[in-house]
Order: sequence, then structure tokens, then C-alpha cells
Amino acid sequence: MKSAVTTVIAAADAAGRFPSVSDFESVKGSFDRAPARMEAAEKLASCIDKFTAEAVDAIYGDGKYEQTNKDKCLRDIHHYLRLINYCLVTGGTGPLDEWGISGMREVIRVQLLPTAAYIEAFAFIRDKCNISEYMGQQATAEFKTLLDYLINALA
Repeated sequence: MKSAVTTVIAAADAAGRFPSVSDFESVKGSFDRAPARMEAAEKLASCIDKFTAEAVDAIYGDGKYEQTNKDKCLRDIHHYLRLINYCLVTGGTGPLDEWGISGMREVIRVQLLPTAAYIEAFAFIRDKCNISEYMGQQATAEFKTLLDYLINALA
């Protein structure tokens, strides 16, 4: 699984060189942000059901999307948030990249689920769930960065 460390090592290896000072600084930056990521992971774990339900209720509450897809969307949003939680722990986007973005995008397409609903749900969590009520400023920033990463990947 990709993490900040494995990503740096793989990039240096692919270039046929040893990791550079800037590579090590990148890894150190990831380690420095680890306490905020761990806080975000812990708080997300305790709020995952709340964030998921609020987002899906908001998105499906206005009648814009077929109610028959609501349960599948709820399941998938919860799954994506778990993957974000794993990313917070590993310090990289590996779990989202490997298990969420390519694989889940195909599942969403095959099941004829509206990708826009997922994007709106993650934007709702990012913008309206008052995340900072549950975690500190840096932890909130780490979580929102991964939400933005996911939104951009699904768009």
C-alpha cells in the first residue's frame, strides 16, 4: 500500500537513484503532520455514521436523485470515508487510489449510480458538516484535503 514513505522510495527507485535530501524532507513533513492525521482519523471514526447520514439525507432529500439508489449511496459514502480514514493513518492516498477511486468508480458506473450524488455528498461533508466542531484546525485540514482529493478524482 502506498504511504508517504513508500511513495518517496518508489519514486527514487524508479529514477534509479537513492532518495535525496528533499525526499527525506517530504517524509519528515508527513511525520510532522502525523499527530493531526491521527486526530482526524480518530474523530472521523467516531463521526463516520453521522457524516454519512447527514450527507446522504441532504443529497437525496431534495428529490434530485432516485430514492432507490439512496441505500447504495449510503453504503458507498461510508466505504469511501473508511478509506479516507485509512489514508489519514498511512499518510498517503494509497487506500483511496487502490481500493476507492478506480474500483469504486467502475462499481458506480456499472450499477448506474449518479456520480454527481457522490461528489455532492463529499462536498456537503467538507462544507456543511461543521467538521471543526469535532477536530482541531490541522486535523480538519488533513481530512478536507483528502475529501478534495476524492472529489477531484471522481469528477
